[in-house]
Amino acid sequence: MRFFTKITSIIILITATSDMIAQNPFLKAFDTPYQSVPFSKIKTEHYGEALDEGLKQQERNIEAICGNTDSPTFENTIVALEHCDEILSRTANVLFNLTEADTNDTLDSLAQKYSPLLTEASNRIFQNQKLFDRVKTIYVQKDELGLDAEDSMLLEQTYKAFIRSGANLNEDDKKRFAALSSRLSSSTLNFGQNVLKETNDFKMVIEDSADLEGLPDYIIEAARTRAEENGLSGKWLFDLSMPSYFNFMKFSAKRDLREKLYRAYNSKGNRNNANDNKALIKQIVNDRLEIARLSGYKNFAEYKLERTMAETPGNVYGLLDELLANYKPVAREEFETVEKFAAETENMPGFKLEAWDWSYYSEKLKESRFNLNDGMLKPYFELEKVKQGIFALAGKLYGLSFEPAPELDVYHKDVTAYKVCDAGGRFMAVLYTDFFPRNGKQGGAWMTEFRGQRVENGENIRPLISIVMNFTPPVGDKPSLLTFSEVETFLHEFGHALHGMLADTKYASLSGTNVYRDFVELPSQLMENFATEPAFLDMTAKHYLTGENIPDELVEKIKAAENFNVAYACVRQLNFGYLDMAWHSIETPFEGDTEQFESKACNATTIFPEVAGTCISTAFNHIFSGGYAAGYYSYKWAEVLDADAYSVFKSHGGIDAGTAARFRNEVLKKGGTEHPMVLYKRFKGSEPAIDALLERNGIKKK
Repeated sequence: MRFFTKITSIIILITATSDMIAQNPFLKAFDTPYQSVPFSKIKTEHYGEALDEGLKQQERNIEAICGNTDSPTFENTIVALEHCDEILSRTANVLFNLTEADTNDTLDSLAQKYSPLLTEASNRIFQNQKLFDRVKTIYVQKDELGLDAEDSMLLEQTYKAFIRSGANLNEDDKKRFAALSSRLSSSTLNFGQNVLKETNDFKMVIEDSADLEGLPDYIIEAARTRAEENGLSGKWLFDLSMPSYFNFMKFSAKRDLREKLYRAYNSKGNRNNANDNKALIKQIVNDRLEIARLSGYKNFAEYKLERTMAETPGNVYGLLDELLANYKPVAREEFETVEKFAAETENMPGFKLEAWDWSYYSEKLKESRFNLNDGMLKPYFELEKVKQGIFALAGKLYGLSFEPAPELDVYHKDVTAYKVCDAGGRFMAVLYTDFFPRNGKQGGAWMTEFRGQRVENGENIRPLISIVMNFTPPVGDKPSLLTFSEVETFLHEFGHALHGMLADTKYASLSGTNVYRDFVELPSQLMENFATEPAFLDMTAKHYLTGENIPDELVEKIKAAENFNVAYACVRQLNFGYLDMAWHSIETPFEGDTEQFESKACNATTIFPEVAGTCISTAFNHIFSGGYAAGYYSYKWAEVLDADAYSVFKSHGGIDAGTAARFRNEVLKKGGTEHPMVLYKRFKGSEPAIDALLERNGIKKK
């Protein structure tokens, strides 16, 4: 989570003029249904104005806490600190969400300007000796205060935040820590902006229809529409957005064009141009290392993992190594099978499979082996029906209902807002859905929040949740049709959304997805398991033209193909995990070559020959721009958790409201109020084991 969500707001000490408050929506609670964001009333100048005023408000509130002549108490210090930045939180959440989902040069400039200022303000709080003395006074008395679990966790998190932000450092080291933190806020932001620019800059225009060989009609139509939108009538345009790139790589019979697109996608940030990220990588990893060393740790991974389920780099490597030992031999067999199939398909003995061949020949082999391809499935997964099916699934599991709320403002015409209620009709959340790619939108899929859940003056303030995707948009009269993989992606992000929507805690900093990084993916990956549940498919998979349910034989084929090349996919994820850990386990400043460092880090997980000029690191947003530094392994750890957790659902028939109620009460509602292992064991009755994942993937027999 971004640093400004560490401290949420309730105390309001505004000295802004009444005119300013009246004109700027951010300077008071939103006067809208459910206090939702009034996007249409927000002007560009409101952001800077509100952030400036918010910084002043926060400073006044901190001064008030420090100047309190009463003895430090949990309420007058810890809770007051939690609630000290209402304007900043409200404004920054909107600004930084839009810089990912619907940005422009002006918003990017604002983010670049204020990101370091917000970090500096955060550093001033955590390095305020008077404030730390009050926090420490309370912390040493924690066992005598009679705090409940959530209050105890807030106290623990607050104290540790001060320690990890340099509160115990000498004055010179505090200044250095603050400078490094400020620079990191800018460099990580710039990294992500460079990746987006690289993504938007590349265009592959096809003029000869012969070069469309192998592409299904729906992909060709989307490419034609994309070209027309760019003033290229009569041509076809492919770019590096997810649906365009992955569909082309999977279906195009033109090997030279696949190679061209592959090299473009995998060289983002590594082209020695204005958007090159190699220097930023060096700066980011070295600044993180120095922060860790200032804090008394050998490396950043050690510093970061202290507050995770894994706890230490050794435990992370233990997980990665165990998975690699189990999956790599099978992955090598899968690779050799695809390569042999490609050679037979092309009638070319000795054919060497390259990285840009994998998706294409894997899809061909899958179709040959299981008589199954995306073209056969997509007609049954119309986006609108999938959405309604997922909503219905949430109803069966958690009693939730979703009502379109056209009266609510949205930030783009493609966005839809929903009012979410529980089985008793109680308002739970606003959910925004944003499905299609566009300029100004990062690639990938994610869940975020414009406001987290919290309790304020006795009122349960419900969250504003958003899920953002990059699905193929409708073309002409044909609706948006999803691949089965995209259905799983939708379920994944919706799982995160459930974590936010069902949150029920006192403090925003412990609410919803504010949990340990290696626990946050459990609710999302758990939801993916429902994709092949017959009851879910009955609600979801209906032919967009005839309305007929997906045939049973197709469902059986999906299940039969479930573990197709699963080991290769696992090793690919492990590749990212090892690379992440390598960058954040350095113990001396990095001064080398980025590609060489990456090559060495990925040696154990590399299956394809290296491709000169390509580089994962230079576009690795998760670890250099997002929050997954020394945490990418958590996707694999979450697979262990979700397979183990889903075994409980399966033992009760799959879509089981009783099991879901336990998961809701012991995991989703609790957020980060207790240690995640405590929450998990309360749900499952035991610690998770890797066996369920190995069995699900067919690596280990039951």
